[in-house]
Amino acid sequence: MKTHIIRRALLALGICSALNMQAQAPHPERIYLSGTGTDYTRTWEFYCSKGQNSGKWKSIEVPSCWELQGFGEYTYGRYYTIKGAKPSDETGIYRYRFLTPDCGKNDRIKLFFDGVMTDAEVRVNGNPAGQIHQGAFYRFSYDITSLLKAEGENLLEVKVAKQSANKSVNAAERRADWWLYGGIYRPVWLEVVPDVSMEHFILDARADGSLRASVRMAGNAEGHVLAVSIRGLKDGKPLRTLQGKEQVSCPLATSGRETEFTCKWSDVKVWNIEAPELYVARLELKDRSGNVIQVREERIGFRTIEFFPQDGIYLNGTRLIVKGINRHSFSVDGGRTTSAAMSRQDALLIKEMNMNAVRSHYPPDEHFLDMCDSLGLVYIDELSGWHGRYDTETGARLIREMVERDVNHPSVILWSNGNEGGWNTDNDSLFCKYDKFQRRHVIHPWADFDGLDTHHYPAYLTGVARFTNGYKVFMPTEFMHAMYDQGGGAGLRDFWDRWMTNPMFAGGFIWVFCDEAPKRSDRGGVLDSDGSNAPDGVVGPRREKEGSFYAIRSQWSPVQIKPLLITEHFDGSFFVSNEYIYTNLKDCRMTYEVLSCDIPMQGAVSRILARGEVTLPALSPGETGKARFSLPASFVEGDVLKLEAFDRDGHRICDWSFPIRLANPYFQRHLAQVSTGLSGNTVSARNNGKEIVLKSEKVSVTFDAATGMILRVLSGNTEIPLTNGPVAVGMKMLYQPASSYVRQDSEEAVFCARYKGGADSIVWRLTSQGLLYMDAVLLNRASGGGGFDDAFMDTEVYNLGLTFSYPERICKGMKWLGRGPYRVWKNRIPGTNYGIWHKDYNNTVTGESYDNLVYPEFKGYHANMYWATFESDTAPFTVYSRTDGIFYRVFTPEEPKGSAKRTMPEFPEGDISFLLDIPAICSFKPIEQQGPNSQPGNIRIKKGDEGLRLNLMFDFRKEN
Repeated sequence: MKTHIIRRALLALGICSALNMQAQAPHPERIYLSGTGTDYTRTWEFYCSKGQNSGKWKSIEVPSCWELQGFGEYTYGRYYTIKGAKPSDETGIYRYRFLTPDCGKNDRIKLFFDGVMTDAEVRVNGNPAGQIHQGAFYRFSYDITSLLKAEGENLLEVKVAKQSANKSVNAAERRADWWLYGGIYRPVWLEVVPDVSMEHFILDARADGSLRASVRMAGNAEGHVLAVSIRGLKDGKPLRTLQGKEQVSCPLATSGRETEFTCKWSDVKVWNIEAPELYVARLELKDRSGNVIQVREERIGFRTIEFFPQDGIYLNGTRLIVKGINRHSFSVDGGRTTSAAMSRQDALLIKEMNMNAVRSHYPPDEHFLDMCDSLGLVYIDELSGWHGRYDTETGARLIREMVERDVNHPSVILWSNGNEGGWNTDNDSLFCKYDKFQRRHVIHPWADFDGLDTHHYPAYLTGVARFTNGYKVFMPTEFMHAMYDQGGGAGLRDFWDRWMTNPMFAGGFIWVFCDEAPKRSDRGGVLDSDGSNAPDGVVGPRREKEGSFYAIRSQWSPVQIKPLLITEHFDGSFFVSNEYIYTNLKDCRMTYEVLSCDIPMQGAVSRILARGEVTLPALSPGETGKARFSLPASFVEGDVLKLEAFDRDGHRICDWSFPIRLANPYFQRHLAQVSTGLSGNTVSARNNGKEIVLKSEKVSVTFDAATGMILRVLSGNTEIPLTNGPVAVGMKMLYQPASSYVRQDSEEAVFCARYKGGADSIVWRLTSQGLLYMDAVLLNRASGGGGFDDAFMDTEVYNLGLTFSYPERICKGMKWLGRGPYRVWKNRIPGTNYGIWHKDYNNTVTGESYDNLVYPEFKGYHANMYWATFESDTAPFTVYSRTDGIFYRVFTPEEPKGSAKRTMPEFPEGDISFLLDIPAICSFKPIEQQGPNSQPGNIRIKKGDEGLRLNLMFDFRKEN
């Protein structure tokens, strides 16, 4: 008789080669009847009872959610918020014909389903395979040996009910804040096993090299032996026991009983989130004659996870602080159906954000856990139950199915019994029953339960006798809600630094990874996030990176650079902190680049003048020390210093940049290097009572003599429609024509506009070369010059500066030197870097413009502007800042149409603004409940204050 090893290995080799499933642990024992994901499906017959393409037999791809295949109806799980709405409740019938696999006389054939939404009634050749399975996110199986034909085709029929007949299943899974799908959405396969076989096994590989195993047998195992060996996943080298053996053997118990044994291995490399060393445990079942009749291989990691009340979560004896995110199993084209390649993509994106943990509202695809094992992401494995809960009997069965599938993954560190009230406490003890060796801690997300406080969406000052003010381990399993362009990385470091002051802080999980916007087959293929219900991601539905992605990446970087200002005293040294948990900083790398960034009059080109290595100090986690590099000779010629860190495996961690010169020194140096035009051209300044005109040979600027605002700008004969400014933002200023004046000399024409209120004066100077300078003095008088009763400032300053009008319709793009390329909010500046950036105009509404989702968004605030060129076919111009820290506001982003309330703070009037302060973006909670860097500013003016400067230069010339 052929052994099962050879037969299953050959079948798997063909399948795996076709799928290139490098992202998933191999399963040579499986004979797939379906495909394995969105990138590999098989065609079955299908009949849908209602909705699209109903009432007739058609073809469908499996696995899939039938809505995405053009059947039935779409429903979002918060349907109950709409009066009279009901969820779609169609049923589907699947048919598939298959041949009985080759097998021995006493072999058994089992049929596995990895996930079906929601109730599955399975028949083989017209006969029931077993009880109807209820519960969408769990693996289940049937022994169908007696139902198969010896010759010819077998007919598999699966009747799937989208809404469960069990009300508690609907309460847990289908009255929830996610899309409700139907169908066989995960793979289906057969396994051929000998009459005596391993039915289930638990492997607990611990950091000390010990391995505890429990094997549950089917059939009479008397006289059978289990042999276990372990080899490295990367190098294939076998481990040896303390006695020098490469294999250990254990006699097995009889049917229905579990056999437990323990062995210890030498020279193991432990698994952790920064060095996820994996091994392959090979279990060989030998019959009474010593023949190998069954083989199972399982990836394992030697690691020890422990929870200690009033202490923390420990991984291999080291206190763990998780930097996590919540994630749905989701794809645009498949709904809940994904693929191993997509799991790999998502896991890599999560690692790129410098995260180390993931949570979902239900057990994920097994290949996602495989990727967590491989890349070093720890996982909270959650029984579904958004707000409703399973009844005790159903929950008990599903807990067993979940835990038995996932128990051997080293990435799984906690079990979760539902979400936000969706737990059945009668079943809490069952997690440890089926996880009998590790007995991983069980949480109730959002609750303060069993020594671990997981409160959701805490305010910065949460709370009285809890979190930073409490004496329990705390780990918010949801915070920083990233709806539209909100949340994500906004103010993250405020929360993080506060929580880190308490040694019982165990980390937290941002909500959520991606916008959940499936393709609507009933609406011509548009992507739909159901209004404001599901655009919650830090990446888009096709994994497009939003600004929050980079903000999180920067703030959660395990290498942190302390505040650095480069002056003439800079010697190449700076302070760095090690925020890893295990890695010494000496095992990482850092590089530097010195960039020269030309102004537009020089071509607006960035060049690398020098690059090299930074010497990182040997710092243990939590320590701070000095990094340094030798300053190259060209450093003094540079404008921007770029630093980039790499981890022990050479993966990029984060990059930072710092201006070598502040704004005015940069401007003066580069302007001195170019010819700004012929000197000695005629300039003039005149005031006819209605208009004030500054004029050079190339440019003329006309102001309203009654208001001091720009009426018209001409570059030659071309009008540059920068008008209706300056208008005060965040303050009042009243133009004083009587004390204002104009003057001219051979080099420049000057209009000095005087004000009362927040502005003292704005001096406009048009040079003979056609360059218009604006020098504004703000907030230098406590009384504001009189007439305002001191009430010339907003009490809470959200925006402060000056604004102008410019028609959005003529703008084609923007090129600038400053932080970029993403827009910023006051509390979400990290993740943007100094450099020369370019964006074509777009009108992206974050989390909504799925038909043309272009990131970075064009409109909004941009930080630390040095210069910016507005690109236009008819009216381009460039503006330079001679003041540090200017926020450059470009137009007003549109509010999402799907949101019932504002998602962004009010923008200033006008179109283009130059600001010294901007507002923060909220993160689920209102701004007043965010951290200090999210709060509005305030102004205190005292006698003798020099005030603030807002100094710009405009170049309207055609050749600028």
